Amino acid sequence: MSEIPGDLKFAKSHEWVRVEQDGTVTVGISDHAQSSLGDLVYVELPEVGSSVQAGNGTAVVESVKAASDIYAPVSGEVVAVNEKLSDAPETINEDAYGEGWIFKLKISDKGELDELLGPDDYAELVENEDH
Repeated sequence: MSEIPGDLKFAKSHEWVRVEQDGTVTVGISDHAQSSLGDLVYVELPEVGSSVQAGNGTAVVESVKAASDIYAPVSGEVVAVNEKLSDAPETINEDAYGEGWIFKLKISDKGELDELLGPDDYAELVENEDH
């Protein structure tokens, strides 16, 4: 089981959210999710400026095994995407909680953050999935 950073919130669908100092949120997929998917070969990023709703598919990651939707953990406007992933999707495998971030949002309803799981609750969810 990998280390889960304490400053993150998680969706049950395995996306993570980090609230940045400027109020935006950075979104990626958990280390558990990337290891379940296997080696990533392609990432389809959302468009900057597009609006996303919590729970809706926003990006796609493809591994040698399967393609998976990445859901927006919170609603907002896409303000940045990790262009590096277009050429190096494996960055998510190598650094899921750092350089492997997928997109950033200007969040429209901060209350949605309260509906996400904290690190301990997420660790419990993953543990229960594995049993």
